[in-house]
Amino acid sequence: MLPALHSVGCRWSRSKAADAPTTPATSTATFWTHPAKNNSLHLGKQTPFFTLLSPYHTQQLTQWPRRLSVDQSVSRNAWQLSRSTTPRHTTAHPANSPDIDEFYLLPHIVRPGETIASTGFSRSTGGKGANQAYAAGRAGANVVLDAQVGADGADVVKLIASGGVDVSRVRVIDGEVTGRAIIQRAADGENSIVLHPGANFAPSNGEVDLSGYTHLLLQNEIPLDDTLAYLRAAGKAGIKTVYNPSPMPSREVLAAFPWDCLSYLIVNEGELSDILAAFDDTPLDTKLSVKDRAIAQMHALHGAKGFAKTVAIVTTIGPEGVLVFDVKGAHPEVAYSPAAKARKVVDTTGAGDTFAGYFVAMLMDKGDDAPIADLIPTCLQACAITVENAGALESIPARADVEARLALKE
Repeated sequence: MLPALHSVGCRWSRSKAADAPTTPATSTATFWTHPAKNNSLHLGKQTPFFTLLSPYHTQQLTQWPRRLSVDQSVSRNAWQLSRSTTPRHTTAHPANSPDIDEFYLLPHIVRPGETIASTGFSRSTGGKGANQAYAAGRAGANVVLDAQVGADGADVVKLIASGGVDVSRVRVIDGEVTGRAIIQRAADGENSIVLHPGANFAPSNGEVDLSGYTHLLLQNEIPLDDTLAYLRAAGKAGIKTVYNPSPMPSREVLAAFPWDCLSYLIVNEGELSDILAAFDDTPLDTKLSVKDRAIAQMHALHGAKGFAKTVAIVTTIGPEGVLVFDVKGAHPEVAYSPAAKARKVVDTTGAGDTFAGYFVAMLMDKGDDAPIADLIPTCLQACAITVENAGALESIPARADVEARLALKE
């Protein structure tokens, strides 16, 4: 029921935020990544996570507003990335969604009703939660992973650990399989993904404590109740929040979303259009370029009634680069960063997760007061290296490799 979105909104919860430390000696980024069952929810305590799109979420999108409740319990799984006051020495505690990615090479993405033969097959470790944990670790954070896999997930856990991630909190769930991502990879580099959540949706029956943490990164691939609850809890605690709304909720949900709890919004140009349409569906000039259209939409969204003016907007525009609407300063404007050039585009699957993981790691590294535009070149260079290699998690580069490539441009 949509009224619940307002009755326990961030403005209410922030009334006690002054009591929460906003600059502890050890700064922290928190990624909440593991989903809970539909009947394991509580507004105020929820479990956002990063995973690939599944048919389940597509089916439930229109049902989320009707299932909001403040009387249900929640299971806990969390990412918590913390950074010491010494740059590049970070500690992270993530709970997330590791998957086994199965890649099928095809001449084109399968059309409805079509059956075609695959020209190749490979298997690797992925899942948005695992990918972004791995990316944050490769970017310089020390990561402790809190996640769930099936009995078939030993190799998944081993590979994640090879990226410097502490996997001591990864649990094996009896009777479940590790999450699966079925990825079609077309000859032109495009891809299509379907997820079976498996162990990622098994309840863990724990409680969540955000005390001592300073950053929260959310996506939209768990029940919306969970996303809203942790977002509000973060707002109450004075935690910086980053949200990448994928898959996109309905317009009704977007209009009622507690935007005042959010610090950073990461979207692509299509997602930006969808969010703006929830506030203002006035059509823009169709002759505008992708870049100019996105700039106009970012200004419109920033000024829209119901959208918080305190939210910084980061919009990726594919091969053209990234646009940043940084709300710091008296007269915020959109800054443009061109994409880093890839030597050869092999696979774009892991680019978005690389950007998100590197973005939060750089945010922690540079500090919340740093201009956002200063963080972007490193994130974009990491993405360029990612797409030069096949796979998702395995393609994510180490920080040293990113810096070495950046040094070549100086």
